Amino acid sequence: MIKVGIIGATGYAGAELVRLLLMRDDVEIVWYGSRSYIDKKFSDVFGNMVKLVDAKCMDDNMEALADMADVIFTATPQGLCASLVNENILSKTKIIDLSADFRIKDVATYEEWYKLEHKSPQFIDEAVYGLCEINRADIKNARLIANPGCYPTCSTLSIYPLLKEGLIDPHSIIIDAKSGTSGAGRGAKTDNLFCEVNESIKAYGVAVHRHTPEIEEQLSYAAGTKVMLNFTPHLVPMNRGILITAYANLKEKVTYEQVKAVYDKYYENEYFVRVLEKDVCPQTRWVEGSNFVDVNFKIDERTGRIIMMGAMDNLVKGAAGQAVQNMNIMFGLEENKGLKIVPLFP
Repeated sequence: MIKVGIIGATGYAGAELVRLLLMRDDVEIVWYGSRSYIDKKFSDVFGNMVKLVDAKCMDDNMEALADMADVIFTATPQGLCASLVNENILSKTKIIDLSADFRIKDVATYEEWYKLEHKSPQFIDEAVYGLCEINRADIKNARLIANPGCYPTCSTLSIYPLLKEGLIDPHSIIIDAKSGTSGAGRGAKTDNLFCEVNESIKAYGVAVHRHTPEIEEQLSYAAGTKVMLNFTPHLVPMNRGILITAYANLKEKVTYEQVKAVYDKYYENEYFVRVLEKDVCPQTRWVEGSNFVDVNFKIDERTGRIIMMGAMDNLVKGAAGQAVQNMNIMFGLEENKGLKIVPLFP
């Protein structure tokens, strides 16, 4: 039995962790952490948990939790995990951090983009970037996982094979991204009110979105050279979902079969990455509620460019599902255990 603690259990990603872990008979959630709802029943915060969770919400005392849990998930705003973690805690338990605190290896870059002083830079080098399909071997023995962001997960998995194989110019990448409103978190914000979002779509974080350096860093590893790109996210009026459409110059003329063979080389044996049939464009509705990522591509012979596409659920593969996938790897379990979830439709 794996004993799990969740700090930030009443946010969207935290609640999704609860949903996924409650369906398992090998996991016990011992701590529902929430600064906003201390001593309030978790099922009073989320009515879907009535008769499923009787526990009350607790604080974010990671020191106490480390003595109880085999693994701690921190589904919290940036800066909190870094302010709480220490060597004593990591000597007792594993941590999977869903914030950005340990994703970026350069402290100065993190502090520039997130406008925060990093409170525990001594653990950055140790932290493993938890993109399972790429870093599986390092995840196995990690005690601190930096769970990737939603946009970076979808962007990296959509583009990675072509960069790794040198088919595209790493300096020509443009990423157009769309996200449902849950990607902005559960906190009350005027811009996320129903009347502000419904029947509208907008770009945001143009040229300054905080996931940009994370995407660039991961794609730089694939390319073997520094990648600098344009990343523009958009908010769309739906609850869940990420859609990535990325563009890049091809280095040479290629056929559909050649590019498809590259994607198959990296993903043919990956349970959660589905390379779609020719001319089938990924759609968020076919991955909703699941840990799948659907990817595909289209060669534009007229311009000598290639369009790379990806779709996934931002709360599952983009957050909680990927965190559980990381946990499975860390504990030597079947990687898709508890995650063989059929996407919801309609």
